[in-house]
Amino acid sequence: MQAIILAGGFGTRLRPLTYTRAKSLLPILNKPMISYIINALPNYVDEVILAANYRKDQLQRYFDENNFNKKIVINDEPKPLGTGGAVKNAEKYIDGTFLVMNSDIISSLDINKMIDFHKKRKATATISLWPVKNVSEFGVVRIEKNNEIKDFIEKPKPEEAPSNLINAGVYVLEPEILDYIETDRLVSMEKEIFPQIIRDKKLFLGFKFDGYWIDVGRISSYVNANMMILKQRKINLLVGNNVENRGKINLSSIGNNVSIGEDARIESSVIYNNVRIGKNAIIKNSVIGENVEIEEGAKIIDSAVGDDEKIEANAEIINLRVWNKPVPEGYPDKQVGNVIENQ
Repeated sequence: MQAIILAGGFGTRLRPLTYTRAKSLLPILNKPMISYIINALPNYVDEVILAANYRKDQLQRYFDENNFNKKIVINDEPKPLGTGGAVKNAEKYIDGTFLVMNSDIISSLDINKMIDFHKKRKATATISLWPVKNVSEFGVVRIEKNNEIKDFIEKPKPEEAPSNLINAGVYVLEPEILDYIETDRLVSMEKEIFPQIIRDKKLFLGFKFDGYWIDVGRISSYVNANMMILKQRKINLLVGNNVENRGKINLSSIGNNVSIGEDARIESSVIYNNVRIGKNAIIKNSVIGENVEIEEGAKIIDSAVGDDEKIEANAEIINLRVWNKPVPEGYPDKQVGNVIENQ
């Protein structure tokens, strides 16, 4: 069985971290985010097709060096194709019921149960559903008691919302879906294909689950994903190899080859490899990229510091993205071909 993982985006909302790496390779507790997605797949999902464009060579190198006991195909997406276009672009690999997944969602979804649910009901399409509190910020589904989805309502008023359930970014699909998608153009599965399936009265189901769900699309949610998995593992911090710590760390992830100076404080943050943090520095709710030097007394709060930056002594970096080099050529200044519009 195949799983198509949508990993072609630039991750613009996560810049400057994504200026230098593919979004799906951003580390969560020192392991690339994509590894959590693949490890959640049942064993019988034995082939993974990554719809890739930006920094696909990084992805290829990572999978050349790491074995997941599955066939991994890096499927080049020469231009943004959206969720539907990316699926159509992988058509030659599909030989039966298949999965489509976002590469930037970390959740407790039991994919095996979802596939069983889909097959027992002989559905054409099944999508995962997650409950939210603020329905007005999302597109929600109108779903019947038998779990059939009848409509998508975009950002309804709370009193008009047909449910509190949103598209959670994992789909189980039958190959006939491919016939709905035009070749070589940007197609939104969510806005174009799913509504057509409903109009054609195909069996379109929603699979509800609980536990946790995080769309790792922003710096804040990326930090939260690290914190959530720490809590899931019932640990307060994760520290890599060759870390010299003379400060205080709480609820944070620390990479390899990191030096933390005397009385420095790190709280709810993600520190990448090869970082030097001076004494009395304060880092809170932030991400520090690779090879960063933070001098004595600097304060970094609610911010992201890109790779190879230097933060001067006693600097105050609050709610900023630090990047003092040219933006990589071809990197867009806004989101392109986003996967799920309602996120």
